[in-house]
Amino acid sequence: MPSGPATAARTPFVLLVVVLLGGGLIGLLLLNTSLSQGSFKLSELRKRTTELTDEEQALQRDVDARSAPDALERRARELGMVPGGGPAFLEPDGTVRGLPSPAPTPEPDPEPLPGETPHGADPSPAAAPNAPAHPVFRPRGRAVAGRGRPAG
Repeated sequence: MPSGPATAARTPFVLLVVVLLGGGLIGLLLLNTSLSQGSFKLSELRKRTTELTDEEQALQRDVDARSAPDALERRARELGMVPGGGPAFLEPDGTVRGLPSPAPTPEPDPEPLPGETPHGADPSPAAAPNAPAHPVFRPRGRAVAGRGRPAG
């Protein structure tokens, strides 16, 4: 059995196989690490998506609550607004369609209990003691109801 030339011819082949196996193992390790990292990132993004969806739903509930007719009416009254009467319209030729009427005067706010500040009033001592809690807007001149422009 010759040992010299056969062994010398096998050595590069064995080294090639070892290098290929080692490179394959390192490649699999890198691929597995990359997939694990992507999995963690995906999990993190799903969690963030869930958080943002919950926040969006909470904000939508808040918008819906503030858009409810009773909430809008309460906020309008706090701002000193009053319900409008029947609308009247100006036609292009200048005629008025409908009956213009002034807006009703706002109802006064109920008197606060002793030691309680009225809603919307400034509790600081610098605030005027007899100032109304909400400004009252009255139209200037004669206005067509619902339009806010003078009718004449």
